[in-house]
Amino acid sequence: MELLSAIQAADRGDRDPLIMGIVNVTPDSFSDGGKFFTSENAIKQASHLYDGGADLLDLGAESTRPGFTPVSAEEEWRRLAPVIMALRNKNIPLSVDTMKASVARSALAEGVAVINDVWGLQADKEMAATVADSESLVVVMHNRDDINPTLDLWADWRRFFDHSLSLAEKAGIHRERIVFDPGVGFGKTPQQSLWAVQNLGRLRNYYHLPVLLGLSRKSLFGYFLGRETGERLPATLAANLYGARQGAALWRVHDVQAHRDVLRVEALMRETR
Repeated sequence: MELLSAIQAADRGDRDPLIMGIVNVTPDSFSDGGKFFTSENAIKQASHLYDGGADLLDLGAESTRPGFTPVSAEEEWRRLAPVIMALRNKNIPLSVDTMKASVARSALAEGVAVINDVWGLQADKEMAATVADSESLVVVMHNRDDINPTLDLWADWRRFFDHSLSLAEKAGIHRERIVFDPGVGFGKTPQQSLWAVQNLGRLRNYYHLPVLLGLSRKSLFGYFLGRETGERLPATLAANLYGARQGAALWRVHDVQAHRDVLRVEALMRETR
């Protein structure tokens, strides 16, 4: 699989991180909720991000921000289906951000390449088997129900990811199809989210799996810098570059062109020394 080979190359450091463009087909996502809620706007945004240099697109139809309003599997798929149908024949690798096995199953039947599960195969008991029955990749993200400022995050990472890997192995998901996400901003204090980025390399080296870094416009930048959501691009760029040096193989971002420009300028600097 071309996408898998690219992720493995990025994990080895043989190429730049892949850029995953975010398309929120939701009315309530924290950064751009409502802007791309209609199928027409979501499709236009997806094409815009791909034209701006995205390597793949992550489509989400249920917000996972703090205090989000859950939606049914039927409603989630109703939002996703027309966008997937419009994009699937355009040679754009697609990821679907869902924790519901039935939604993942429908998406995989339409050729989606990645299932991005913010509960790491643990929210829906059928998710692991659903992924195993396909040839897709799966992003396993760390999450928590509550925030505990005294938490030993390294120990909690190991507890959570060990369980996710056990579920994957029992279901028959090949290890090479798994990508980890440290879960910046999910069940963590700002300080713990910062620690998660700083220790991304430790996580990668311990499990020997590629890591996706998803911190675009996150609230930790508001906490440390006092910046509103729309003012967090410089901080996102800086943190993602730090994460790349820690070994991140993918960046999940809203601002694709800005991240592509950063990578191009870095390459120019290396080539013209």
